[in-house]
Amino acid sequence: MTALVRVVGSLNLDLVVQVPRHPGPGETVLGSDYATYPGGKGANQAVAAARAGAQVEMWGAVGSDGFGRFLKENLDQNGVDTRHLRELEGPSGIALITVDRAGQNRIVVSPGANGRYTPAHLPPWTAAALVLLQLEIPLATVQAVAEQAFAQGIPVLLNPAPVVPLPGSLLRQVRYLVLNESEAAALAQSPVETPAQAEKVAQALQQQGIPTVIVTLGGAGLVWADGGESGYLPAHPVAVVDTTAAGDSFCGALAACLAAGKSLREALRFANAAAALCVTRPGAQPSLPHRAEIEAFLAASGSHRQSPS
Repeated sequence: MTALVRVVGSLNLDLVVQVPRHPGPGETVLGSDYATYPGGKGANQAVAAARAGAQVEMWGAVGSDGFGRFLKENLDQNGVDTRHLRELEGPSGIALITVDRAGQNRIVVSPGANGRYTPAHLPPWTAAALVLLQLEIPLATVQAVAEQAFAQGIPVLLNPAPVVPLPGSLLRQVRYLVLNESEAAALAQSPVETPAQAEKVAQALQQQGIPTVIVTLGGAGLVWADGGESGYLPAHPVAVVDTTAAGDSFCGALAACLAAGKSLREALRFANAAAALCVTRPGAQPSLPHRAEIEAFLAASGSHRQSPS
């Protein structure tokens, strides 16, 4: 049986507008017609893991509005188990996203039901191969889940986005910390502008008790530190259309590989390819690649490694 990835996190409806450039303070910029996509870091990563070959269940909350029903149905259609998804009175989460001609995005999130998903809403704990967390739900809920997983010996993969100060007690319960350069700089209070700086920050974060730290650098690739080892993996050269879900694609694919028992290096190569494919397409979840696409991309690039079984 495929190993279970439990994703605990947010579900949003994304409202996306293409713009020639992002507006400055007090400025109005005319954009395209808006498009709506299912999103939210938790849901994005759940779909990414499912498409990468994992068995996935989603814990989180939607509102009592039409958006909530749409978000749940979308997960169902992507093979994600939604039995433990809660419906809370009030609006669902939404994200307001602008994407410029270079494919770079700016995002404002209204949490909605995600912000009301407290530890009291968590279902009874059951076994899983890996737990995947982000920070678009209350920190107290993230901590409660991490504590349960750690107590049962289940590895936790934390993507600390949006970044907030994190207590050491939480970091010591994390097996894999995956963060981008701005999140790494904020947590380490040190600049992260080059792979060399990212590697130093990853090693510094390890000293807080995290066994594996991975820093993604967009088009510059990624660095990782695991135990006494560290390394660098360059990004695949692709034509960038939209970077909105690149990090989520990476985290979901990485979780799928790790839950299936693959080595860290195998999982990083697979996730790196998934993120590269993701940025060549518009939208969040619509851009997330399937396992067969990732395998074909790796084979064509000469970097094929075994994917989740």
